[in-house]
Amino acid sequence: MTATAAPSAGATAAPAAAPRAPFTGTGALLRFALRRDRLRLPVWLAALVVTTVSTANSYATLYDSPEARASTAKTMATPAALAMTGPRHFLDHYTHGAMLSHEMIGFMGVLVGLMSVLIVTRHTRDEEETGRAELVRSTVIGRHAQLAAALTLALLTNLALALLLAVSLTGLGLESVGMGGALVYGAAHAAIGLVFAGVAAITAQISSSTRGASGLALAVIGAAYILRAAGDSGSTDALSWASPIGWAQRSYPFVDDRWWPLLLCLAVAAACAATGFALSSRRDVGAGLRPTRLGRATASRALTSPFGLALRLQRGLLAGFCAGLFVMGAMYGSIIGDIEDMLGSVEQIQQALAEIGGATLAESFASMVMVVISVVSMVFVVMATLRARAEETGGRAEALLTTGLSRTAWLGGHLAVALLGAVLTQLMAGLGFGLAAAAASGDHAMTGDLIAAALVHVPALWTAAGVALVLLGWLPRATALAWVVPLYAFAVGYLGEILQFPEWAGDLSPLGHVPQLPAAPMEWTPVLVLTLVAAALCVTGIAGFRRRDLETK
Repeated sequence: MTATAAPSAGATAAPAAAPRAPFTGTGALLRFALRRDRLRLPVWLAALVVTTVSTANSYATLYDSPEARASTAKTMATPAALAMTGPRHFLDHYTHGAMLSHEMIGFMGVLVGLMSVLIVTRHTRDEEETGRAELVRSTVIGRHAQLAAALTLALLTNLALALLLAVSLTGLGLESVGMGGALVYGAAHAAIGLVFAGVAAITAQISSSTRGASGLALAVIGAAYILRAAGDSGSTDALSWASPIGWAQRSYPFVDDRWWPLLLCLAVAAACAATGFALSSRRDVGAGLRPTRLGRATASRALTSPFGLALRLQRGLLAGFCAGLFVMGAMYGSIIGDIEDMLGSVEQIQQALAEIGGATLAESFASMVMVVISVVSMVFVVMATLRARAEETGGRAEALLTTGLSRTAWLGGHLAVALLGAVLTQLMAGLGFGLAAAAASGDHAMTGDLIAAALVHVPALWTAAGVALVLLGWLPRATALAWVVPLYAFAVGYLGEILQFPEWAGDLSPLGHVPQLPAAPMEWTPVLVLTLVAAALCVTGIAGFRRRDLETK
């Protein structure tokens, strides 16, 4: 036995380590988050501000007389139009400012909510999923510092957006767009963003994955938009008061300039943030409050193939886009019976639609709407293609490729989901558009015509997948550039005709070469060329992926 020396009379015990405060290190993590998003956030802010300013300018050009605005307000009073825009009160005095708030807050609120959700989940759940949070919190960082930094970043981003919107709109010099209304308009967007940042703080505690947390929060955004649409289109607006988007719209920028509805948004945002902090104390790092569902003891035969595995990973995303595009198509189809009254008095839109062609204004409008629908499908195609990059950087691809699975087969599985998903999303969008348009107009032949008009855009979507695959194969660190394709396609395809972009600008977009059914006759040559271009891009991308080393974080 060995004796243990007794401490001397003058010795003192070492002091115990002081417990860490829960918010210790928030400032440092906030600085790191700002550095990580130094490019991402300015792009978001620029896109939102430019879209708003260009829309306000186009309203001033398109509706340059009180008579034109009054005529538009009359046609906007239909339930279908109110469901797509906002509350009826804006129509009482339809100035350029009222028109901007009426038609843009609901649409922009969804985008601002998406931005806020991605900020919070990126700097909370994604950090845990990759293992970085456990490493950081093994130091002096407090338990709540990461969530606090993410919410602070979301707050600063939304405040910057509010300020930029207010300054930009005031600088336009439009008669009905003053500083007071512009401040309320910007604050309404910031208030929506803060609510959904708080929602993401909760979902980040519930789900154990970044995609799960983002998906739950996006479902809440969708529910808020549907409640707002149902309330605004009905005889009572009670449902709209259940939606934060509805609260923001009822601040009535450029009409009443009310601030108090935005206080509801701030109260809910604070309550959601507090709930997120409380829930984060009830779980372990990397885990979620919702337990992971146990899988089957043996995998199904579908999971033994690269395509089956890729489809299993992306089935939730695919189902969500299919459902969303079906609803989106149905919403556009529901107003097609009133399109003559809604747009017949706007000379610039008539000219733009006339350039598209078509025997009726409804056919030309449907062709323009198909561009917007196809851009949304293109977003899914890019996301599905780049999922392979997430699997690679997460280290999961390396584990699979150490077996007998070839790189071509593994990457081809993800590509197949993107290519077939393009067909399915367009089919659902065309079906929703066609069924609603047939019901609204009484012309049942429109169902088949609009399904064909949606499917003819598929080769252009495949081209976007090919661009993303080339970047993944040859320039993996530049895969974010793949998002330029849908953004540019939306800008020149939807706004180009109205704002008179030069013809060559549309030729740079894959959607610019698609036959504009049902307004124009079918042409097979551009469809075949787009298909060949997409095939060449995909082959090139796979060749690059086979040649380079895998990258893991």
